[in-house]
Amino acid sequence: MVNRAAKLAATAVGFALCAALAGCADLEARRFYRAGTDALDRGESQRAVAELEHAAALAPEISAIQNHLGIAYEDAGRSEDALLAYERAVALDCDNRAAESNLRELRARRADDLRSSPDGDEVHDARSSPDGDEVHDARSSPDGDEPNTGQGAR
Repeated sequence: MVNRAAKLAATAVGFALCAALAGCADLEARRFYRAGTDALDRGESQRAVAELEHAAALAPEISAIQNHLGIAYEDAGRSEDALLAYERAVALDCDNRAAESNLRELRARRADDLRSSPDGDEVHDARSSPDGDEVHDARSSPDGDEPNTGQGAR
């Protein structure tokens, strides 16, 4: 009986430890997400990519992290990676309007670039529209702090 009670107690401690560790990973992912978002706001695209890649590795199921990773990839000139991140964000949460908007805008810019530049002339910056205006970032929060269809927008 004592052996069985000890095993049950050890199992309970193990479950509690697993739950705590899962919570720690989520908390750590939030820290990386916020650090990456802050880096984006400061225009530090390489740092933003690094921070948001860490966040995505810890919490790959959070659509908002994938969306911000896409924004960081775009800022860093990595449009193919941005496209994949936006697609993951939309696949994870089909109601993430920010990610939908970013995906649609990136696809449109890429299509415009292909139409206007089959031989490499007149390629537009991935962060601006064809007429040179700055493109609005549709960002979302992983904890829903900001309004936008469940995930929040910014």
